[in-house]
Amino acid sequence: MTVGSVILVGGGPGSDELLTVGGAAALLEADVVLYDRLSPHDNLQELAPRARHINVGKTPGHHPISQSDIEALIVEHALEGSRVVRLKGGDPYVLGRGSEEVIACHAAGVPVRVIPGVSSAIAVPAAAGIPLTHRGVSHLFTVVSGHAPLTDTELEHLAGLGGTIVVLMGIGTLVPLTQGLQRFGSDRDLPVAIIERGYSASQKTTLSTLSNVVSDAAEARVTSPAVLVIGEVVRLAHDGNADATTLMARAELLAAAP
Repeated sequence: MTVGSVILVGGGPGSDELLTVGGAAALLEADVVLYDRLSPHDNLQELAPRARHINVGKTPGHHPISQSDIEALIVEHALEGSRVVRLKGGDPYVLGRGSEEVIACHAAGVPVRVIPGVSSAIAVPAAAGIPLTHRGVSHLFTVVSGHAPLTDTELEHLAGLGGTIVVLMGIGTLVPLTQGLQRFGSDRDLPVAIIERGYSASQKTTLSTLSNVVSDAAEARVTSPAVLVIGEVVRLAHDGNADATTLMARAELLAAAP
C-alpha cells in the first residue's frame, strides 16, 4: 500500500477567519483530520467535507488521548495511505508540540510538512486592541508557557528583559509568575491584561496590575483558555474590544482622582 502524507496545519486561535489559505486547501483535500479543541473545528464539515474527523483535544488536567497516542494515530492513518491533516490551534511550532509530531512522522518514514498558523500569542492581544510592540514603549516581546512555574533563573531573566511578556496557558501559574516577577524587580504597577477566549463571541478582557492581578482575576472568575499580556503596551488598548478600552479609561480616571 502507498504511504500517505501528513500536514500539520496551524489553525490560529479558533476563528475560521484566521485560517490561512494554505491551511484551508489542505483541509479540503484531507482524508483524515485530527483536531484540537482550540482549533477552528466548529465548521469542520464544510472545511474538510470528505474527511473523517477525529477529536484528539485536551482540556486542562484532562488528557483522554496522550501525546504519544496522538502521534501513533497520525502515523497509523498515514501508513494506511490517507492524507492526514493534524489541525492545531495557533501555530504548530509555538508551544504546540508540533515538532514532536513531525519527528514521529520522520521516524515512521511518513512524508510530513507544516503550514504555519497565526499564533494566539499575537492574535489574541490584537483582538483586545493591545499591540505587543509600540515605538517608544516596547521594542520586544517574549512568549512564555505558563503550563508549569518558571524557575527563579527564568523569572530573573524575564524581569530583566523588559518589553512585553505574553503568557500562554498561564492561569494556573499566575501566582508564582506575578510574585516572581515582582521579586526580581518588575514594577508592581506594571499593567496586565487577561484575555479569555480570544476571537470568540464570549471574549472577555480583565485589566489589572502586576500586584493586583491575582485578586482581580479571582473576582472576575477568569478561566482558561486565556492569554496574559504584561507590559506598558496594555495601556495602549484602543480598538477591537470595547471592554478593554472602557476598563483602562476607568482605571486611569481612578488613578488620577484625588
